[in-house]
Parts: sequence; structure tokens; C-alpha cells
Amino acid sequence: MAKITEGYMPFKGYQTYYRIVGEQKDNGKAPLICLHGGPGSTHNYFEVLDNVADDDDRMIIMYDQLGCGKSYLDGHPEMWTQDLWLDELDALREHLGLKECHIIGQSWGGMMQIAYAIERGAKGVKSFIISSGHPSSSLWAREGMRRIKMMSEEDQAAINDALERNDFTGEAYLKAVDNYMDRYCNYWREDLPECCTREKKSGGEAYLYGWGPNEFVPSGTLKDFEYIDRLHEIKVPSLIMSGISDLCSPLVAKTMADEIPNSKWILWERARHTTFVDRHDDYCVELLKWMNEYDK
Repeated sequence: MAKITEGYMPFKGYQTYYRIVGEQKDNGKAPLICLHGGPGSTHNYFEVLDNVADDDDRMIIMYDQLGCGKSYLDGHPEMWTQDLWLDELDALREHLGLKECHIIGQSWGGMMQIAYAIERGAKGVKSFIISSGHPSSSLWAREGMRRIKMMSEEDQAAINDALERNDFTGEAYLKAVDNYMDRYCNYWREDLPECCTREKKSGGEAYLYGWGPNEFVPSGTLKDFEYIDRLHEIKVPSLIMSGISDLCSPLVAKTMADEIPNSKWILWERARHTTFVDRHDDYCVELLKWMNEYDK
């Protein structure tokens, strides 16, 4: 079993938690950095990829972005912006000496990759694995609203009423959201590993001020996240992976695949929003194949 190292990085006067699986070796294999979703989720589910450290003799780095998990922080709504989290990624790379790396990002983490490439240049990044991310908050919202129309009349009414009144506390609305997430987000697998079920400290404030009070229509600092017209600027080879029953709809994934140069898209059956959990073994085969191709 690969060695596991935990630590904290000073950042903006606070502490960012990181977890490293394996050790960097002189074998030509760049480390893999994992960017979790949310904003305000945690690294936990990425622990299903611990096996990559042994299977591919590669160092894996995951961390809790400021605002959640072991990097929890609240009471600072002004902090939850794209620039803060991109600064944190740059700081982590510098802190750990990661001049070259691959990056996998899930959901919000996939958004981070797109912004990191276009706004920061993603220097030294050999490849991206964009896992159920998106390039456009407005496209994400349109797809969400389209899918609401496929739900029961009762669920549609509850969600639309909540959006109209800007009140997301009602019992009917919360039940409808649960039904939506069961369809597009929650894990397919019943034999979930412990890392996917353990209690975690989500960053509610980070999500509220970063995305908004509901899944469907963003109103936070990421509401104007719009990069479709600039996807052609991404120079990092990008493997896009999504599930057929994913919050990242096939249209969202195809939009990225069509516009990002040197990209490949894999659409997984029997998978929702966390394809690396739902289709773990098959996913890892493609992940390793991709990283080894671009280590050269």
C-alpha cells in the first residue's frame, strides 16, 4: 500500500488541508492533483482513486479547498470567489513543488480547470481530466430547467414555485430536489467505499456565496462563469468523462469536447455525477492510459 501523508498549507491567513498518496519518483510520471466539487464539498470521494498510486506508481494529491472539510472556514462571505480558489491551487503547487502535474477536477473542480487554463495558463500541467464539469453557468442552468420538465408535475410545481418565490426551505421543494439528485447525482453503486459515506463538514457558506441557494439557477459569484467562446484557448490535452445520467448532461459535456482542442470525451453508461465512483474500475483504466500518454 502506498504511503499516505497529511499536512496543512498556510493560505490567506488560514490553513489548507492536503493528503498525499504515494511518493514522487524519478519515473517520468507527473503527480495527479484532484480538485473536488461544490464549491464547498471535500476531497473525501477522491480517496477511491488511492489505488492509482499503486497501480500506476504515481503520486496523488487531494485537498480540501478553503471553506470546507479540514479546511473549514465560514463567516467570510466576501472570500468565496473563483480567484481565491485558483490562488489556492497555485499556492499548493508551489508549496509542494509540483512544477509538472496532471489535474482531475469533478463538477466545480472541472470548472476550476477551465478557468485555470484560460485565466492562469496552467503552466506545467501535462493533461486535464475534466470529470462532469461545465464551461457555462447559463448552459448548466438551461439544462437543469429542461430536465425539471421531465419530472413529475408535483416536483415541477414545487421547484418552479420555490424559484419564483426565492424560498428554498419548503418540504415539497426539498423532496423534489432529492428526487432530482437521485436521478442525476447520487451514487449508482450500492457497495460504496467508506470514503463516500463518512460524515464530512461541507462548506455551506462557500456554496451559498459561490453558487447560490439552489442547484438550478446560480446567483453567487460563479453565476457569470462563461467560457464556451474561449474553450479553444485551452492548450492542455483534456479527457472529458461524464455519466449518461449526470448533472453534467451529454449536451454540456459535448460542448466542451467540441470546443477544446486535443480533447476526448467518454460518456459512461450506468453513471451519474461521480463517474469515478460509479464506474471505478473502467474509469481508472482510461485515467491511467490518458496520463501515461501525456507523460511522454
